Amino acid sequence: MSEPETDTVADTHHFAGPGTLDRALRLVEFLRKNCPWDAEQTAESLIPHLLEETHEVVDAIREGSPDELAGELGDLLLNLAFQIVVAEEKGDLDSNTVYGHLEEKMIRRHPHLFGNGEKLSWEALKAEERGSTDGALNGLAKGLDPLTKSFRIQERVASVGFDWDDFEGPYAKVKEELLEVRGAIEADDDALIEEEIGDLLFAVVNLSRLVGRHPTTALASANEKFKGRFEALERLARERGIDVPTAGLPVLDGLWDELKAREASRTD
Repeated sequence: MSEPETDTVADTHHFAGPGTLDRALRLVEFLRKNCPWDAEQTAESLIPHLLEETHEVVDAIREGSPDELAGELGDLLLNLAFQIVVAEEKGDLDSNTVYGHLEEKMIRRHPHLFGNGEKLSWEALKAEERGSTDGALNGLAKGLDPLTKSFRIQERVASVGFDWDDFEGPYAKVKEELLEVRGAIEADDDALIEEEIGDLLFAVVNLSRLVGRHPTTALASANEKFKGRFEALERLARERGIDVPTAGLPVLDGLWDELKAREASRTD
């Protein structure tokens, strides 16, 4: 992760004072006192809502609607405030503790912005935080989806020098793993097929990382592109009186290629 160059030295006092989070906390406190459903919630019972709202924020970002994003960010803020208030009630922490951890971490990770030293690489900062006695893969979040976890694993080992110099290494590895998938399929070995497909996916994630793209973002874009094109195929089939389930692959492939050609002509 890289950051823009700046000569600014920040004063942490600029960030102090009441604001949106405080209002959200007071709102949750009011709801806890006056609504039976809100009052009975626990940190654990709220986890599904927190995860759902996070995904809905991501959807709103990708859809590009400011109004939708404002609403979803509000829902996410409510869930964050809920977690803080529930923890405050148990005596585990308070909002100042949460903000204190955030501020301390950002000051540590940006010494050049707060007058505490020279700018360091993100990898060096993360390695310093983990400590010299911890392995590079220590502390990975357990709840990451497999695609993101692969990306994080590769970032971590790259930070200690276990990495290719450029994309050529992982590109060659993808081709190698693809051949091994074919060999496993031809061998009709179910366990080996799963293993080799996993290796192929891991290699593709590494290639994505080395060319500066996050695999989840790239895959999300591919999903949306496929979805839009297939829905267009269904519309075209209806216009021509073609029944998609019975048409057969050659017919559907023909429609698919026609739509791709139309898209290409629009971008020329």
